[in-house]
Amino acid sequence: MSQAPEAFCRSEMLPPREPPLSQRGAWKWLHENMFSSIPSGAISVLGTGLVIWLVVQLYPWFAHSVWTANSLNECRAIITKTWGEGADGACWAVIHERWNQYLYGFYPSDAYWRPDLAFLLMLVSLLPVLFARFRKLIWFSAIFPAIGYWLIWGGSFWVIPAILAGFAVGGLAYRLTARLSAAVGLAAAALVAVLWWLFLAAPAIGLLDSVAPLKLEFVESRNLGGFLLSFIIGFCAITFSLPLGILLSLGRRSDLPIIKTSCVLFIEFIRGVPLITLLFTASFLLAYFLPPGTTFDLVLRVVIMVTFFAAAYIAEVIRGGLAAIPRGQFEASDSLGLTYWQAQRLIVMPQALKISIPGIVGVFIGLFKDTTLVIFVALLDPLKGITDAVRGNASWNGIYWEPYIFSGTIFFVFCFGMSRYAMYLERKLKTDHH
Repeated sequence: MSQAPEAFCRSEMLPPREPPLSQRGAWKWLHENMFSSIPSGAISVLGTGLVIWLVVQLYPWFAHSVWTANSLNECRAIITKTWGEGADGACWAVIHERWNQYLYGFYPSDAYWRPDLAFLLMLVSLLPVLFARFRKLIWFSAIFPAIGYWLIWGGSFWVIPAILAGFAVGGLAYRLTARLSAAVGLAAAALVAVLWWLFLAAPAIGLLDSVAPLKLEFVESRNLGGFLLSFIIGFCAITFSLPLGILLSLGRRSDLPIIKTSCVLFIEFIRGVPLITLLFTASFLLAYFLPPGTTFDLVLRVVIMVTFFAAAYIAEVIRGGLAAIPRGQFEASDSLGLTYWQAQRLIVMPQALKISIPGIVGVFIGLFKDTTLVIFVALLDPLKGITDAVRGNASWNGIYWEPYIFSGTIFFVFCFGMSRYAMYLERKLKTDHH
């Protein structure tokens, strides 16, 4: 075999050169994201021009903002005096003046520390749920709903142990009856817990109050409003709708006809009815089915209906995740001798939830935004209810854009935060690395 001529053999390595300009830095990003094709470039140019036009049009309105004034007329007078006749500007003074109503509704001002403390404790309770390194605090996540209820509504402190005792006696009943079957154990646990809350909790609270009275001033639900109300409804509905949605999705795939039919009817009915209809049912029609003289807190009724609404949608999202799991995963759990609940907890459900993360977070974001619909049942949401209450004052009659921009910004911050956390969770749980 003849050797190649020496003229074609390299005797030394060439130094590395930088990639072409189109393959690095800002030029690469522009080429890939904005100018990858002629239509893409045209759309990018038109979109950029539209953004620039909007900034030019809106900049004077934001630049002429007034933050301190006692009325809309005073705002306009300050704008005219500072920037001349005919100038227009944003009157953020309405937010500065009425921020407490947007955040707390008509909650007593001397008790603002209670929802503030409840919000901080809520963040602590979310840590073990959102981040694995805080899993040791999961016990606090379990008891926070009772603590939050007591802080916001007040009343006797002994409501907290009375509520938690219901779960304790329910767990004891499950342990005693689970040997018969898991279904019997769950039914017994639910029955014992409900009986405790209905008939024994109130006498127990009264007895403990007589021994050691610990109380906060009671606040009626009609005083709740603003973002406080949205957080209460949103947090409670998100917290309780996820486990309920998981159970509904498993029930819909059950081989037992009664359980499957019940879950299908519940899911299809809830998904086929607008949320506003369910809220009207909670507000007006539910009273006709309760015994005379029975009082059922309106906020609690709304929370229950919103939870059912979100659970039905989450059940369908998780059912899609379950359908995407290969059949071999179920067969593998059977070959290992795992029970149904062990297989769901250790093998099936973790995979289904990972697949369903985008859909679940989408339901949660829509749910949080839908808390503004409570205006239709006479609760003061931060978008419409509080804004109408503020504009009803003669000093701020005529204010329009500023309250809606403020409320929309707060909603955007929290919804964007939920979506970013979902993306972080997807990256963390991703296993199909290439």
